[in-house]
Amino acid sequence: MSHVSHYLLLDRIEIEGANAVSSPLTYGFPAVSGFMGAVHALNRKLVQSGLDVELSGTLIACHDIHVQRYRPHPYTDYSFNQSRNPIKKNGTTASIIEEGKAHLAVSLVVEISASRATSRDIDDDLTTIEQQCRQLVYQHPIAGGSVVAIEAVKLFDNSGEAQIKKALLPAFVLMNAQTDLIDVTQQMQKLNPEATALDALIEVSTLHHEPVPTKMSPSGWKTRSAKSGHGWLVPMPVGYQAIAPQFAPGELANSRNPEYPGQYVEAIYSLGKWVFPNRLPSDFSNCFWHYSEKENLYLFTQKHESQGA
Repeated sequence: MSHVSHYLLLDRIEIEGANAVSSPLTYGFPAVSGFMGAVHALNRKLVQSGLDVELSGTLIACHDIHVQRYRPHPYTDYSFNQSRNPIKKNGTTASIIEEGKAHLAVSLVVEISASRATSRDIDDDLTTIEQQCRQLVYQHPIAGGSVVAIEAVKLFDNSGEAQIKKALLPAFVLMNAQTDLIDVTQQMQKLNPEATALDALIEVSTLHHEPVPTKMSPSGWKTRSAKSGHGWLVPMPVGYQAIAPQFAPGELANSRNPEYPGQYVEAIYSLGKWVFPNRLPSDFSNCFWHYSEKENLYLFTQKHESQGA
């Protein structure tokens, strides 16, 4: 039987050129799928090397991010900085697909589930496994970007939660904030019974600048937001919903991996919350993102919602 025996801390990974377009509707910090995919690739490499483990959950903490964007003055929209592609053979400029890139520094904490016997193997060879993980992380892109530096790779046993939280400082941890989305939706429905969760998602992303006369000035202004009192909320994709039946391996034309089943999907949205490590839930396992599949839904979930502000 497997259990969470260790935590793998990939401390302050510097990534260049990560995909900043997290979904068809949002941009900024890369989508959860970009980090979960990188951890899955690391898991496969570790298994191929003979280490019988399962990397079962991922905590995502951001230290710094710089989206590659530009606007000529504060009253215009941002546009992404684009790279100049090589010209074609006939000398004309090749068409490009608009891409958004970001340079960022993140820390990932990964749950390692292992059998009792494998757990002892990890304890007996901590340094070698840490060095192996460091080498493997450099070999794969993370969220579409190149890994250029890692400050440290360290293994902790399952009693090292306090040490990990301390190591994450200063940073903000990405948590699921579905309960906050429900609360905002219910507040909006008191004024408009027909309001939906999509309306609430858009409202959270909106700042209302309203004129308020004051004693000092007849033209004072105030700013109002639906997320006030809920913490640092951000709209984010949390998975995919199937919009067509699943295709058997080899049936879907032009599939990148024809040896696997394929399916057309669309993004599912919810709210995320950036939480300081000192405000994380007391149950550390609630901070980890996991894969979840049910009824044609392919989701990234956490055990419980964040209680931190």
